Amino acid sequence: MDNNGMMEKEEIFSKVLRAGRRTYFFDVRSTKAGDYYLTITESKKFTNDDGSYHYKKHKIYLYKEDFSEFNTILKEMTNYIINEKGDEVISERHQKDFKKEEYTTGTETADEIPKSAERFTDIDFDDI
Repeated sequence: MDNNGMMEKEEIFSKVLRAGRRTYFFDVRSTKAGDYYLTITESKKFTNDDGSYHYKKHKIYLYKEDFSEFNTILKEMTNYIINEKGDEVISERHQKDFKKEEYTTGTETADEIPKSAERFTDIDFDDI
C-alpha cells in the first residue's frame, strides 16, 4: 500500500451510484480527530448549447450522531412516496416537448430539487 497520506485520507470507503445525468458519490471521510463521517455528492451533467458540457455538484455532510434520525426520515419519506404513488415511475418523457425542455438553460425539469432544499447543500464545509 502506498503510504501517501493524502490518498489514504480520501480513499477510506466509496461507492458510486450512476443515475442518468446525475451521479451520486458516497464517501467515508475522516475528521481531524480520526472519526469517520459521510459525504454524499450529487454531480449533475448539463449540456451547453455548443454541445460541450459541465457538471454542477452539491455536497451533503452526515455525521454519526445524525445517522439514526437521517435513516429513519429517509425511510419514512421513501416509503411514503411508494405508498402514495407506487414504485412505477410517472414520467413526463412521453410529452412531445420533453427533450426541448430538458436542455433549456435556466429551466429546471420536474425532477429537480426544489430551490428551498438547495440552500442546505450549497454550503461548503471543505475547511473541516
